[in-house]
Amino acid sequence: MFGEHFVVHGVPGIASAVDSAADATVKKAKKGINVADERTGAKGYAEKKKLQQLESIERMLKAMNLDPKKTAMDIWLGGNLPGFSGLGASAASSVAIARAIVEEFNLILSDEKINDVAYEAEKAYAGNPSGIDNTAATFGGLIWFKKNLGSGSNTIEQLSIREPVEIVIGNTGIVANTKAMVAGVGERKEQNPEEYGAIFRQAEELANKGREALEKFDLKQVGELMNENHRLLQEIEVSCKELDYLVDLARKQGAFGAKMTGGGGGGCMLALTPGKDLQEKVASAIENEGFEVLRTKIGVRKV
Repeated sequence: MFGEHFVVHGVPGIASAVDSAADATVKKAKKGINVADERTGAKGYAEKKKLQQLESIERMLKAMNLDPKKTAMDIWLGGNLPGFSGLGASAASSVAIARAIVEEFNLILSDEKINDVAYEAEKAYAGNPSGIDNTAATFGGLIWFKKNLGSGSNTIEQLSIREPVEIVIGNTGIVANTKAMVAGVGERKEQNPEEYGAIFRQAEELANKGREALEKFDLKQVGELMNENHRLLQEIEVSCKELDYLVDLARKQGAFGAKMTGGGGGGCMLALTPGKDLQEKVASAIENEGFEVLRTKIGVRKV
C-alpha cells in the first residue's frame, strides 16, 4: 500500500494481506528437496525463481534447526494467489511452506517464529528484505511496519479499517529481479544522499498520512496518497513504462488511486477500486489491453 523500497531503509510502510492464498503441502521423501510449483502466474515466473526458491527453502530449514543436506521432502505449491512479481508471492509461499514443514515434521513454532523463518527465506529473493511482506503473509490484515536498522525488533502493528476494500492488481507480465532493484536503490541513495534523503522524508510523511486516512476510512484520500507514492517510486527509478501505463489506465477508468507495488522493474501495480462495479470496470480495461489481473481485497484477515 505504502512504502515499497523505503521500508528497507527504516521508513514506515503499510502492507495488506489479500483474500487469496498460497497453499503448500510437505511430505517426507527419500532423497533431495523436490518442488512441484503449480501456481498460476506470469509466464516463466517459477522457472526464473527456481534457484532462489531452492535457496530460500535451505535458509528456512536452517532457521528451523533442520539440516538441508539431511532433510528430504516433496513440496507442492498451489492456491489461488498467482505467482506474479511484486505481489508478495515469494513471502506467501515461504509462510505456507514453513507451516507445512511444521506439520509434517511435528514441530512447534509460533506465528512469530514462522515470520522469522519466512524472513530468512525472503533473503534469497530480495537480498536485503524489509520483512514487511512476510509479516503481512504471516499475520494477515493490514500491517503498519517499521524496520529497526539496529539490533532491536521491528515495529509491527495491526491496523483496523471498517471493512475490506476491493482492489485490482494488474500484472505487467515482466518477471522482476527484486534483489537487483533493492540493491540499485541502495546504491543510488548512497551516491545521492541529499536528493534521496528528501524523497525518503516525503515517503515517511506519506506513510503516516496513509495510516490516518485508512483508519478514518477516507478512501479518496488514500487513493490520492497512493498516487503520490507512485510518483516517489518513479523518482527513485523503480517503476517502468509498463507499470506507468497500467497506473495511468486505472486512474483514467476511475480508480481512486493507483501505484506500482513490490520491487518494481516489472511485476505488478495496484488500483484502489471500492465496490464491485468500479473494480470490474478497471479490471476489464486492463484485461482488454492484454494484461492479467487479480480481483481481490485489502484488509483481509488470515485466509
